Amino acid sequence: MTPSSEKRVRRVLVVVPFAMSADNLLLRESQLQGLQFGDDIRFEYRAVKAGPMNYSSHHDFALADVANFEAGCRAQEEGFDAVCIDTMSDSGVAALRSVLDIPVFGPGKVSMLTALMLGDKFSVLTMASRWKPLYKKALDELGLHHKCASVRAIEVTPDNQNLLSGKEEDVFPLLEKAALRAVEEDGADVLILGSTTMHQSHGWLQSRLPVPIINPGPLSYKIAESMLALRLTQSRTAYAKPMHPRLDMLSHMLDAGQESLSTSNL
Repeated sequence: MTPSSEKRVRRVLVVVPFAMSADNLLLRESQLQGLQFGDDIRFEYRAVKAGPMNYSSHHDFALADVANFEAGCRAQEEGFDAVCIDTMSDSGVAALRSVLDIPVFGPGKVSMLTALMLGDKFSVLTMASRWKPLYKKALDELGLHHKCASVRAIEVTPDNQNLLSGKEEDVFPLLEKAALRAVEEDGADVLILGSTTMHQSHGWLQSRLPVPIINPGPLSYKIAESMLALRLTQSRTAYAKPMHPRLDMLSHMLDAGQESLSTSNL
């Protein structure tokens, strides 16, 4: 094969919705384990500069939209071919679609729509009830409340840095119990992990459950791969370009936020 005939490596930016260390970022990257991709696609992970400590209130949701938007808004000029947002809230997805011509995906709506290709009703398994507004927002926008059998929370404090590491013996059985109740009592045909921070439980749960369970982060990566192969991206009639972009202002805002957090040790 001559150099001119070699395939160009497609780069996908994965925006991680919390500021974190390199070691903790590796826990996010481990979502790629077990997935098969060609050698012409590469996923690169980037944590936001600053943002909310967690996603447990509408205050946090607003900050998350800004943080994720800023982290990915220049992805196209940086040479990326697609963007994935690593949170079920899909924070920043709509804004990024308005400024980027490359495809942008979050795992939230993608997971719900995929669930309906596998069954008639789905349930979401989540760590805490405070996350429920995130799913309600997606269900409102998709008009799919009638297809959501339930949202089952195990009421364990989420850890967006270390994820489920070291908590497997406590958390995994609670998730299994909630999953079985969603199937047996609520009528779910398909289950969805309610956060990409829960991805470490997927294999363990799938081997013990009678229905499919969707791992949202890896699903979004595969959707991005498929859309690139099909040369599809978001519609400009749905996501209009801004008339007066303020991306430099956005970057300055997040730089200041990053400096503020560093100074306060938060």
